[in-house]
Amino acid sequence: MASRINTNFTLIPNQKLRRSNRQTSCYSKTLGSGFQPTSTFGNFKALPLEIFQIILKYLSVKDISMLSMVSKTVSQHIINYISTSSGSKRLLLQDFHNLELPDGRQDSAILEHYRSLGLLFKRCTLLLPTKERLKYIHKILTEVSCFKFNGCAAPMQCLGLTCYGMFLQTLTAGWDELECHRVYNFLCELTNLCRKMQMAVCSKPGSARKLELRIRLFCRNVLLDHWTHQSDSAFWLTRILKPWPMVNQARLLYIIFGPISPQDGQVVWQKMIEEPTDEFSLKGLADAIKLLYDASTKEWTADDVISLVDELSVVPREWLLENNARLLMLSGNNICFTFMASKAVNGRTIELARLIVFLALVCEKELYCMDWTVKMMQKVCKVFSTPVERNNFLQSVANAFACVIMEMLQSIMSGDRDEDDRSFLNLFHLVHAQANFHKEVLYLTMNTPLST
Repeated sequence: MASRINTNFTLIPNQKLRRSNRQTSCYSKTLGSGFQPTSTFGNFKALPLEIFQIILKYLSVKDISMLSMVSKTVSQHIINYISTSSGSKRLLLQDFHNLELPDGRQDSAILEHYRSLGLLFKRCTLLLPTKERLKYIHKILTEVSCFKFNGCAAPMQCLGLTCYGMFLQTLTAGWDELECHRVYNFLCELTNLCRKMQMAVCSKPGSARKLELRIRLFCRNVLLDHWTHQSDSAFWLTRILKPWPMVNQARLLYIIFGPISPQDGQVVWQKMIEEPTDEFSLKGLADAIKLLYDASTKEWTADDVISLVDELSVVPREWLLENNARLLMLSGNNICFTFMASKAVNGRTIELARLIVFLALVCEKELYCMDWTVKMMQKVCKVFSTPVERNNFLQSVANAFACVIMEMLQSIMSGDRDEDDRSFLNLFHLVHAQANFHKEVLYLTMNTPLST
């Protein structure tokens, strides 16, 4: 028998509960009847544009940069603010010459400001094509005369180009190579840089000193010096050098990285051909050569870099061999060996032997380990294919020591002496270099380690 269903329970009426809308109504009344929750301008829509710009005045550049990412509409309003006279006056600081604070604190402050400004422009113009971004940025920055190639009357005492470079580095960080190509082409067109470089490399060295200085400052401060990754620096240096033939590449490399006068910052062309120089004068060139050699790019082969070094050593005329040897040592073991091996392969044994002599002289002067020169010579010996060639090379090294010593001695005996006796001191170092060089050769031959 079927059981009866118990109907003794309370039925719940089919009725929806009414929600309270008092809070929503109150909020809507506050913002006005025109409020749209989906507006890309958000709560700022209720503010007049003038009030919004007043608020921006109280925000730092970093804060404005963060705010620009809220929406496209907010970003557009910030762009409009930058374009106003009050906005550009506040953001485009131009205290490039009033560097009065100690320890470079003001230098750091204004550089940091333009780093932040670069990030702000990067975010505000994110949705624009590269060409339009560059046009807009140029339109804003054109008010700053010190950002121009010839804009500042005292470029050596000005941070303008350095700030411009910091701005561009932050703006273009992370861009692909195609976009960076467009940036370089835009800058060349804007400054007529290629034409100016052509005038500099085709003129007699030193005849256009002011132009050489301007090229150096623009390339270093705007394009090269702010990058933290070597690949980025190599990319921009390649853009500068590659359009030119090798002889002009060497001239440009010397203009941009060669020694300069401490008084006026102009390039010193005679320094490498008149007297032995110091490491400081060669460090910029050596670092640039290493940068190109180590660059993981197909645009520079080892042969390209070695040819560039070879061409550089006769700019503006043939260097003193001691300066050439010092540059090779500063450029690193790989470049030094590749350069010497190239001479060995091409049969330039006499040149190679004299280079060994001056590598030993630099080691003696700078108190480097002489066994470095001996091991480098030993490594080069393996490049020669036959024992006869190796023996001839070693004989050439011994003869080169004797010839260079006699040349220096004859110069001193003929009365060609400096007031501070640098010629005599150079001969003194060379005699000691020969002794220490042959001592290391004897240790190596006898398999006897040098006692400490």
